[in-house]
Amino acid sequence: MAAHVLDNPVWHSLATQHAGLALTADGAARYPAAIVPFAAVAEPSSRAADQLASLVDDSESVFIVGVAPEPPPGWRLEPKKPVLQMVCNARAPEVPGPPVTDMGPGQVADMIGLTDLVFPGFFRARTLEMGSYIGIYHGTRLAAMAGERLRLDGYQELSAVCTHPDYTSRGYAQRLLGILCNSAFARGFTPFLHVYADNARAIGVYRRMSFVDRSVLPFWALHQ
Repeated sequence: MAAHVLDNPVWHSLATQHAGLALTADGAARYPAAIVPFAAVAEPSSRAADQLASLVDDSESVFIVGVAPEPPPGWRLEPKKPVLQMVCNARAPEVPGPPVTDMGPGQVADMIGLTDLVFPGFFRARTLEMGSYIGIYHGTRLAAMAGERLRLDGYQELSAVCTHPDYTSRGYAQRLLGILCNSAFARGFTPFLHVYADNARAIGVYRRMSFVDRSVLPFWALHQ
């Protein structure tokens, strides 16, 4: 049986809906570092490993989800906490709350500030190029945000779902996630997301929003 595209989501995103963002070598691909630090191989071969290494600078680290080759000499594949992949199977009810802002280049500093506070390292200056991001402001402070990251044929990943510690338990994340889920369904995509498998609080929120567990995927950092 052929592997499901979601078993190797970064590769299939870069090979399909996000091909225009991809930096590629034969059997390997990555997003530019200024967009997001993710890379992938089509299959875990030694050739793909060499091609992947050719796309990574000596001083940087990239992250690999699901499928990874043995690293070439001089490189290290460092295991990280596994991630639970969840898929949404129903449209979300509207969650009332404060106004929602469509995030743009003028809000990038706010988004990096919030993600660096609660989930550092994955939101970059050009991450907005991957999809739509929305947020909730309290005055001039970004209180919560969520957006679209990987996109592959038939599937839209939702990511950067985060709330400032001063604004938790107000339903902001559910409000934003529901809007994004319904937008994905309206465009013909099934929403999915990744969450650390030990993050019980977030997993509980997602399950209440009709996300179901699909698979636990290995997660690595590749660097020298």
